[in-house]
Amino acid sequence: MKTTPRGISSREKNMIEESKTQSAAAQIGSHRAETPADADWSTVIKPREHLLQVDFGELWRYRDLCMLFVKRNITTQYKQTVLGPLWYVIQPMITVVMYMVVFGGIAKIPTDGLPQPLFYLGGICLWQYFADCLNKTSNTFTDNASIFGKVYFPRLVMPIATVISNLLRFGIQLGLFLVVYAIYQIWIIPGQIHTNWYALLLPVLVAMLAGLALGFGILFSSMTTKYRDLQLLLTYFVSLWMYATPVIYPLSTITNDKLRLLMSLNPLTGIVEAFKYGVLGEGVFSWGMLGYSAGFMAVLLAVGVVVFNKVQRTFMDTV
Repeated sequence: MKTTPRGISSREKNMIEESKTQSAAAQIGSHRAETPADADWSTVIKPREHLLQVDFGELWRYRDLCMLFVKRNITTQYKQTVLGPLWYVIQPMITVVMYMVVFGGIAKIPTDGLPQPLFYLGGICLWQYFADCLNKTSNTFTDNASIFGKVYFPRLVMPIATVISNLLRFGIQLGLFLVVYAIYQIWIIPGQIHTNWYALLLPVLVAMLAGLALGFGILFSSMTTKYRDLQLLLTYFVSLWMYATPVIYPLSTITNDKLRLLMSLNPLTGIVEAFKYGVLGEGVFSWGMLGYSAGFMAVLLAVGVVVFNKVQRTFMDTV
C-alpha cells in the first residue's frame, strides 16, 4: 500500500531555507577559520578594534554568503504569488496612474512641461529604490536575530545584500521607464525631450541613493534593538519624506527662497533633480547640491557604522 507524502507548509519551507542559510554561513565561516595564517593556532589575540574600523577584507571573504543572501531576498519576496516579478512593473504603473489623477488632474501640479507619465515614473524609480532599501535595512537586527545568534559572519553582510538585491527591482522599473521614454521620444512627441550628457551620472546617483539608504538603515536598525517604537516612526517618516522630495513636483515650482533652501537640505533633492535634468532635460542641476548629498552620505555612513559596530556586540541581550 502506497502512502502519499505529507505536503510541506510555507512555514516549514522558510525554516528549511533558513537552515540552509545558516549551514552555508557556518561552512564559509569554518573555511575562513582554516586559512594558513590561523591553522596552527587555537587562540588568536587581536588588539581592541575601533568603532569606526570596518574589516573590508573580511567582508570580501564573505562575498559568497552575501550573494547567497541576495539570491534569498530575490526568490522569497514574491514567492507563492501568481504574477511574481510582474509586480515590479504593475506597482509603479498603478502609482503613476494615481499620481496623474490626484496630483496632475485634481491638484494641477505642473511637471515642467514634461509628459506626466515620464515625470512621475522617473521620480518613482529612484524613490522606491531608496525607500525599499531603507525600510528593509532598518530591520536588520530584529528580522535576523535567529541567524545572528547561531553563527558568526560580518553583520554588515546582511544590509549590503539587501541594497544589492533591490537593484533588480530598480533595473526592471528603470527598463519600464526607458520603454515609456522611447514611446514619447519616437512617436508621441518626437525630439522634444532633450536628454543630455548628465544622464551618464546615473550610476553615481544610484550609488549615492544606496549609500544614503544603507546609512539611514543601519543607524535605525541599531536603535530599534532597544526602542521598537522607532520602527513605526520610520514607516510614517518615510511616507512623509517623499513629499519633501521633488518626486511628484519639480523644484522649480518652489518660489519661496527660505522653503527652497530648506528643500535643498534634503540630500535626495539634488539626486532626483539631477536625474530628471540629465534624462528628461528639465529640472535643477547643481554640482553644489550633489556635493552636499555626497558629503552627507559619507558622514551618515561613518556614523551608521560606528553605531552599528557598537550595537552588534551586545544586541542579542536586548533584541
